[in-house]
Amino acid sequence: MSSPDLPSANNTPQKTASHRTVGLMLAGLVVSMLGLSYAAVPLYKLFCQVTGYAGTTQRASEAPATPSKQSILVRFDANTSRGLGWEFKPVQRSMTMKIGEEKLAFYEATNTSDKAITGTATFNVTPAIAGSYFNKIACFCFTEQTLEPGESVDMPVSFFIDPDILTDSDTIGVKEITLSYTFFEVKNKKTTQVKTKKANGSL
Repeated sequence: MSSPDLPSANNTPQKTASHRTVGLMLAGLVVSMLGLSYAAVPLYKLFCQVTGYAGTTQRASEAPATPSKQSILVRFDANTSRGLGWEFKPVQRSMTMKIGEEKLAFYEATNTSDKAITGTATFNVTPAIAGSYFNKIACFCFTEQTLEPGESVDMPVSFFIDPDILTDSDTIGVKEITLSYTFFEVKNKKTTQVKTKKANGSL
């Protein structure tokens, strides 16, 4: 009876090298995928900020020197994530303003819990197409906010609507915009707070 064929000794090093190459390629692919997953969130956020995608607002240093004569209605909306322990609402539900005019609005937040809570706000506007024309000069949403138990504060946002909204064929018919915030709890706080304490009534 003949013995079964055994693998050739000459083929073993070649197979080992081939397996090593495949293994290195797979490892590189895994590392690349992990890198892309970590980069996806900040890249997506940057994309939204630059383009106004998904109703993301813009940041600006100042409003135009000469506002438009045309007005627009801005509504204000407030939400909190489940279990945050805050009451959060706009002080003024809406305002009519000139396009290009700088305006100041306030949101009110109260910590109804028995512990200090730090929150961070996400924001967007509707209709989403108007996001690239809604400019914030200063906003409580730029930093995390910490409220002590029972503390109540007014949180300001300074903003304007870019007059270019009047010449964009996609936004030329927009007559009102809703600015919406949602606060989420931050477990590890590092903050420079931007808020107005009701205790002293100062801005």
